[in-house]
Amino acid sequence: MLKKIEAIIREDKINDVRDALAKVGIVGLNIFEIRGHGRQGGIKLLGRAGSYQVDMLPKIQINIILSDRNLEETIETILHSAYTGEPGDGLIFVYPVEEVVRIRTRERGQDAVMYPDDIDDRRDRKT
Repeated sequence: MLKKIEAIIREDKINDVRDALAKVGIVGLNIFEIRGHGRQGGIKLLGRAGSYQVDMLPKIQINIILSDRNLEETIETILHSAYTGEPGDGLIFVYPVEEVVRIRTRERGQDAVMYPDDIDDRRDRKT
């Protein structure tokens, strides 16, 4: 079974997260610049004219489709590399993926999301 990870992280952690994911073999991913807020409700900033509230903070959303067997390792990698310990570190959502079709080759399912030297390829070579 395939899963989709949707991780929302701080902007300043994207390089750490991307590098850590590459290290474990996550080759394919999408990154989006988004704005939003969670429990913290935004931040209060001080300027020349006084203080003001910024409630739609810049964040990064990372989307990854991967096999079920790689889910926990990928989640742990994101948790470790995105962590600061401060409010606003982000969230990880996991969804089931019913089907994936690679347009060029018409490959489906697991084959459609595999890349040379990705996390699945590395695992298959170990066994």
